[in-house]
Amino acid sequence: MNLTKRRENYRSILEGDKCVYPGSVFDPISARIAEDLGFEVGMFAGSIASATVLGAPDYIVLTLSEFAQQIHRICRASEISLMVDADHGYGNALNVKRTVEELETAGVAALTIEDTLLPKAYGSSGTSLISIDEGVGKMKAALSGRRDSAMVVAGRTSALSVEGVEGAIARVKAYEAVGVDAVFLAGAKTRAELEEVRSQVKLPLLLGGASGELNDKDFLASVGVKVALQGHWPFQAAIKAVYDTLKSLREGVQPQDLKDSVADSDLIAKVTRQAEYDSDMSSYLN
Repeated sequence: MNLTKRRENYRSILEGDKCVYPGSVFDPISARIAEDLGFEVGMFAGSIASATVLGAPDYIVLTLSEFAQQIHRICRASEISLMVDADHGYGNALNVKRTVEELETAGVAALTIEDTLLPKAYGSSGTSLISIDEGVGKMKAALSGRRDSAMVVAGRTSALSVEGVEGAIARVKAYEAVGVDAVFLAGAKTRAELEEVRSQVKLPLLLGGASGELNDKDFLASVGVKVALQGHWPFQAAIKAVYDTLKSLREGVQPQDLKDSVADSDLIAKVTRQAEYDSDMSSYLN
């Protein structure tokens, strides 16, 4: 795997003047599909990892090793530049450093470390943030854990929805001063919010949730947003497809009657890279 090349490709997006939508992926096949369709970036979220690996909700019960193993499978199977949501780094600043080491080894092109208080404390409700000082410590640890300077380390904050624009700007400036490569803004809802943040910081911005008035790549590019998520529709679609297919079979629908709603043999051969395996068989087994 030429991981540095993938990371350089991701950095070229941060240095460019456009905003891209990443393909939300969750396993080797979905990553290959995103790559084949021309997505510049793949996104593997912590919530989707929890669902894919454990069949669990996004309650921070996934472990670092489980996350890293699935990332390795994705990166081994495709050449797409993969960005991942590493949540809170699975603990304190020391854990963050270890997280960066493991995820870099697994093959990510970019990762985010957030300042949300995770997992939720006893009796808490809603979203709480750690202090700026602790957040700064986590960002420093993340940068210290990086070995390939091409890999992108981004700070992530939900401060817009918790502390407002002023609080978000204070956090972004603090993380910018530490040296992170970009900042991921979660919870942005209006153009005015992004414009105000952009007026105060020059780091490339990543956006969680490009919907409503923010669903405009030209505007996002104008305020420094380089990558904007559109949700995780592929995984949701996969769940529905499997559910509907199994339900139909359970209810007596004949398998041949489902052929128009499932992948045909040509598509399966393409996404499993059958031609490459057949070539290897011809070269090494004959």
